[in-house]
Amino acid sequence: MKKKFYMGVLAVTTALALAACGSAPEEEEGGGDATAGSDFLACMISDAGGFEDQSFNQTSYAGLLRAVDELGIQKAEAESTSDADYPPNVDSMVQQGCNLTFGVGFLLADALSNAATANPDVNFALIDSTFAEELPNAKPIVFNTAEAAYLAGYVAAGMTETDKVATFGGIQIPSVSIFMDGFADGVAKYNEDNGTSVELLGWDKDAQNGAFTGDFDNQAQGQSQTEQFIAQGADIIMPVAGPVGLGAAAAAEQAGAKIIWVDTDGFESTTYGPIILTSVIKKMDMAVFDTIESAAAGNFTSEPYIGTLENEGVGIAPFHDFDSQVPQELKDAVADLQARIISGELVVESPNSPK
Repeated sequence: MKKKFYMGVLAVTTALALAACGSAPEEEEGGGDATAGSDFLACMISDAGGFEDQSFNQTSYAGLLRAVDELGIQKAEAESTSDADYPPNVDSMVQQGCNLTFGVGFLLADALSNAATANPDVNFALIDSTFAEELPNAKPIVFNTAEAAYLAGYVAAGMTETDKVATFGGIQIPSVSIFMDGFADGVAKYNEDNGTSVELLGWDKDAQNGAFTGDFDNQAQGQSQTEQFIAQGADIIMPVAGPVGLGAAAAAEQAGAKIIWVDTDGFESTTYGPIILTSVIKKMDMAVFDTIESAAAGNFTSEPYIGTLENEGVGIAPFHDFDSQVPQELKDAVADLQARIISGELVVESPNSPK
């Protein structure tokens, strides 16, 4: 069953004439009521995964579309197809006169930082990463996904039928490894609580070493890596690799294994709902909308946004088709762990956590 991820329907009024790499930037008028923000131009640049990656680019873009619809702002965007596109795409947004430009992902950090330094009167926001140095016009939007991944790891350990689960990443960067850290600790906590010995393949938290496919684009690599895990006995796999995860899901579907998706609720955003046990969600759409709303009102701040379980910036998705198969005892244990994390009684630690 496939449920369409909402991307909105807006009329294109102007195609930018500026040359830019990747897909040409486009500007659109807002569809909401006329407000003080109607002249505000918010812009976004994807990483190479594009705005239909069924993952973090698409979720971030949904926040921009919501701002156009509800705040009446204008938007422009540039869809990158390779790393080489980032600097010219950022420059195209600056030249277009964007009031606030978002870059989606760690790989846009350098291009955004350089632009922010060169254009102190323009505001920028980096989704899913921090900047190398603090700048008054550059806002990091990051997520402590270790907290939510901890819950997912606990669920995976409680649901495996082979006593083996697995995870892998696209590229070893903090915003990827943090998922794997939390997942590892959740599996370990389940073992501690239940006297079990569920094994995690693909990640050694202490050594910060594990399985990575090398990019966020090559679905065949994700399929191959997942097939290797399944051959080793894993029956639940969490890919942290954007569109590469679709390859993992294809392999899992063929083998009768389960997937834990990341960034979005994969049951809603992909065609693999029937095999998705749950998802570790980052509410990037909410963070993007809130940042635009503040900036359009003249209240932009470079203070980092950090999504947590407490502020509902991260979480795990419902079990959907697996809900009746997840024991109530396991659901109750996960709810208790979440409450303890929110209260501060339980701290999920990761060397990759945002500061």
